[in-house]
Amino acid sequence: MPVSATAPTPSTVTSLRVRSGRTVELLLTLFALVVVGLAYVNVQLATVGEVPQLVWWHLGTYAGIVLALHLVLRWRARYADPLLLPLATLLNGLGLVMIHRIDVGTGSEVAARQLVWTGLAVLAAAATLVAVRDHRLLRRYTYLAMAAGFLLLLLPMLPVVGQEINGSRLWVRLGPLSLQPGELAKIMLTIFFAGYLVSTRDALSLVGRRFLGLQLPRARDLGPILVAWGLSVMILVLQRDLGSSLLFFGLFVAMLYVATERISWIVIGMSLFVGGAFLAWQVFGHVQARVTLWLDPFAPGQSDQVAKGLMGLGHGGIFGTGLGEGYPYITYFANSDYIVAAFGEELGMVGLFALLTLYALLAERGLRTAIGAREGFGKLLAAGLSFTVALQVFVVVGGITRVIPLTGLTTPFLSAGGSSLLANWIIVALLMRVSDHARRPVSERRQDPTKDLTHPRGEVRTR
Repeated sequence: MPVSATAPTPSTVTSLRVRSGRTVELLLTLFALVVVGLAYVNVQLATVGEVPQLVWWHLGTYAGIVLALHLVLRWRARYADPLLLPLATLLNGLGLVMIHRIDVGTGSEVAARQLVWTGLAVLAAAATLVAVRDHRLLRRYTYLAMAAGFLLLLLPMLPVVGQEINGSRLWVRLGPLSLQPGELAKIMLTIFFAGYLVSTRDALSLVGRRFLGLQLPRARDLGPILVAWGLSVMILVLQRDLGSSLLFFGLFVAMLYVATERISWIVIGMSLFVGGAFLAWQVFGHVQARVTLWLDPFAPGQSDQVAKGLMGLGHGGIFGTGLGEGYPYITYFANSDYIVAAFGEELGMVGLFALLTLYALLAERGLRTAIGAREGFGKLLAAGLSFTVALQVFVVVGGITRVIPLTGLTTPFLSAGGSSLLANWIIVALLMRVSDHARRPVSERRQDPTKDLTHPRGEVRTR
């Protein structure tokens, strides 16, 4: 019996509307501001029993600064990741709260200065979004970024502007203004590493010999990692800064692994760094002092900073003493180097884990942006910037909890210090720019500005 054929049903193709996420971003940012406001009020009621007008002025100013950046995102980066701004807002705001709480205990006025730096940092982030219309343009300045990064690292070594504080030569004094140029150098070097590795990753990942299961590179391809190793050792020796040395070298090794997916680079990189650190420990007294303090923080005749920080964490316990009800200001540099210990004392282990979760979310959104990027430079740039924040948090928290020797790095967004705040808001702005391009519909995406012409074999030739 014949089967009757039915006419095919015509199909229609509809385009999926991509949500910009700006409304979600606004709601989450407002929620973050509410949390910051409640923390401010809690500190005031616990310490002085009232909420003065100055606190409301601080809150209003901070809210205006952050919401202004939200408007810039609606104007210049409509499809940026909607979680980056709320996360940065909450971390920065909680940092302002703890700095203010320590001011109450010490009688200082660092919180007002930190609020000014917050305004300048958010302004720099907005300027980055406006000036960098397409992150791929940064690839044109690969070697210029390298030169700028090296120059920023060497500035503290100059005899006139360089300044040594607490045994480390990391600061530059320009009149009344003191800056730590290494914080901005990590952004420049990340741009350089991304631009360099996206051009050479094939040679680094495919060419070489195998030995004991590891893909060993050619001698000429090993040059860049040797340069990065030499730079990190130079920082360790000349500037007496173990944290920045670990940060810069770890950044390069991590980006090298992302570019090549070769474990051998991690093994080679970490072997070089461990060897350099061991040699520095054998030769230089300031490194020996840090290691001794790490091994026995309660030994007499040395700084008791680590010991006081550990006792503060122990005093906080699981749930903390409550905001405004502890003694975090007893520890040296509680509002900068040891602000994590201050949070651990007053918010407890639960609150400290919540803070670390915020950092984990920030790094995860950055890595998600790297996965979503459709070209190699954007992937490496977003991955490098995300790893910079994550590694810096690990180095700081690891030093405070004695996982590694104390380094003196600042906690991103939380610690008092304009240079760190400025650099981290610019990092967030660059992640916003990359995520805006990754999430933007194809119909609204600009042509790659680095393309010059197409090679006859189909390869893209760049300027």
